Amino acid sequence: MCNGRMTAATIAKGLTYRDSGVDIDAGDEVVELIKPVLARTMSPRVMGRHGAFAALFRLDTNTRLFKRNYKKPVLVACTDGVGTKVLLAAQRRVYDTVGIDCVAMNVNDLIVQGAEPLFFLDYLGLSRLKPKETAAMIEGVARGCELAGCALIGGECAEMPDIYKPGDFDIAGFCVGVVELGAIIDGSRVKKGDLIIGLASSGVHSNGYSLVRRIVKDAKLDLGRKYAGLGARKLGDILLEPTRIYAKSIVRLVEATAKSKAVSGMAHITGGGLPGNVCRSLPEKLDALIDSSAWTPPAIFPFLASHGRVSREEMFRVFNMGIGYTVVVRPEHAKTALRVLTNAGERAAIIGCVAKGSGQVQIR
Repeated sequence: MCNGRMTAATIAKGLTYRDSGVDIDAGDEVVELIKPVLARTMSPRVMGRHGAFAALFRLDTNTRLFKRNYKKPVLVACTDGVGTKVLLAAQRRVYDTVGIDCVAMNVNDLIVQGAEPLFFLDYLGLSRLKPKETAAMIEGVARGCELAGCALIGGECAEMPDIYKPGDFDIAGFCVGVVELGAIIDGSRVKKGDLIIGLASSGVHSNGYSLVRRIVKDAKLDLGRKYAGLGARKLGDILLEPTRIYAKSIVRLVEATAKSKAVSGMAHITGGGLPGNVCRSLPEKLDALIDSSAWTPPAIFPFLASHGRVSREEMFRVFNMGIGYTVVVRPEHAKTALRVLTNAGERAAIIGCVAKGSGQVQIR
């Protein structure tokens, strides 16, 4: 890591760290490989130098330097991983896409509060550090940070052959964002009659992969095969499609509707599907009524349901079913919200409304 470090030639012969399964030189090679990748995610707020023990980030209100001037900034933080989707990635030897997933699972949670993502850190645990493969994983994280508009300011790679089997790895991340005190979105302003906008997912995203893998195994499905009804892509490629990152679109929506406070609640549709997540943006005495005919789920969902003989109720309880994010808005501002989201590149549609109830989600 430092200039003038001891090399293998200067160390007396005997048992080495490499003999126990940890290759320090490979780690140094990864650090060099990812330098230009990390640089692409930086902003004027990032301080310090590459290779420091910790990262520095300015939360500055100087509008000459930064776009936003926060008067009463509130920090927002979250952490998450990718789950057993990494097993499919290892099986297919596809290493970059799960890095995007890792960022997505964090920033999509963070923006629910109305926050702007600021910076991200990743943690990678693996059986053996192979520089090119490891660099690909981190490049995926960096790409995710670019899509989210945040800086990748640090991370950790841990080579642990006694914990991970050969070829196995896991990836997790930590994200920090900021929101103005008076602009926090927590669902408390949701009212009866508000409309629910659904944003299309890119596929299965990063939840329910224990069930996905069980279906693949029991039905003897071939990840390298193209199946009728799924288009021209191989099954494995469809299942490894990265989670869509909604950060820039949602930040744009929140900014565009800040004065009207049109957005009253939001939800990231992860484990638990629509029923288990939309309810988290509702007051106790209101229900969300979802019209499942308002959108067409991607073909992968009926494919999995058919081959796994999974009930419709269970599919909606486990998967996002084609809706990766929801926004609750005042009815009079729904058209504006749809226009902003569409212009930001999202496929958005009204999929339901808010009614009297007890904090439940009813899918019809």
